[in-house]
Amino acid sequence: MHAARHSLADAGRRGRVFPLGLLALAALAALALSLAVGSVTVTPAELWEVVLGGGDALPRTLVLELRVPRTLSAFATGGLLALAGALMQVLLRNPLADPYVLGLSGGAAVGALAAMLAGLGGMVISGSAFAGALISTLLVFGLAHSTGSWTPARLLLTGVVVAAGWGAVVTLMLAVSPAERLPGMLYWLMGDLSYARTPGVPLALLLGVCLLAMPLGRSLNVLARGALQAAALGVAVRPLEWTIYITASGLTAMAVTTAGSIGFVGLVVPHMLRLVLGNDQRLILPACALAGGTLLVLADTLARTIIAPEQLPVGVITALLGVPTFLYLLYRSR
Repeated sequence: MHAARHSLADAGRRGRVFPLGLLALAALAALALSLAVGSVTVTPAELWEVVLGGGDALPRTLVLELRVPRTLSAFATGGLLALAGALMQVLLRNPLADPYVLGLSGGAAVGALAAMLAGLGGMVISGSAFAGALISTLLVFGLAHSTGSWTPARLLLTGVVVAAGWGAVVTLMLAVSPAERLPGMLYWLMGDLSYARTPGVPLALLLGVCLLAMPLGRSLNVLARGALQAAALGVAVRPLEWTIYITASGLTAMAVTTAGSIGFVGLVVPHMLRLVLGNDQRLILPACALAGGTLLVLADTLARTIIAPEQLPVGVITALLGVPTFLYLLYRSR
């Protein structure tokens, strides 16, 4: 019996390693493409020399000082948003759940803009964004909570209304902000990676949450089937739900702090992965981190090359992908 269990466990681990390996290779290819492509193209030979510590001055400056920080920031932001979306969809058992649709991104943006309007910076902006995302989470779930449970239609409608409310607050803040702070504040609204220069903290958060979420994978699998069933199987449902609330808010806040308000990554990536890989959270969560990062790196590469030397906000590209996907999911959920 023990040998059979070990054999099944080994087969499960092998089944998870292969798709994660493929996604890791796709991520590496996307990172290399992003470093090589732009208004000035860096050849594969020049890129390899720079990676080895050599190369001419121009490709070294382009790659190391401009493209590496932006590309790693894009990867971290996409991974954070996809991971937050996957966690919210487990919590709500609803494929339409997404930090942008449910207003978490809007709350985080309002928090960040309020800190900027007050002339604050650094960690205060991150803390304000986290507080905004957490308040938005509590507001949406509090209003949507009807007779002991959340219904998908009520939750979606509440999220859309709260997101619209945050949009109105953002407009008001922009209207009263001093002219010299307006360009920096608009950056948060466009979902742009042009000024993302510090990928270390979001990458560390992405890695840390992935490592911490893995031991919870079995409990998340049970929770995805329903709170009552999870409680019957011994899962501490309420602490787990609060852990998901706070974690998803923190992930969204860090993503918004890094790159502004970028929509639909948390909706598209978990949904596409579940279609291909199934609904095992021990596989879906790390896969979301890799695939979300890859998607946003490719979207940002497209945004800065499609009309080069001019650049588009990356939020435009993700919206073009996300809106039809959202409408398709909405149609299927009727």
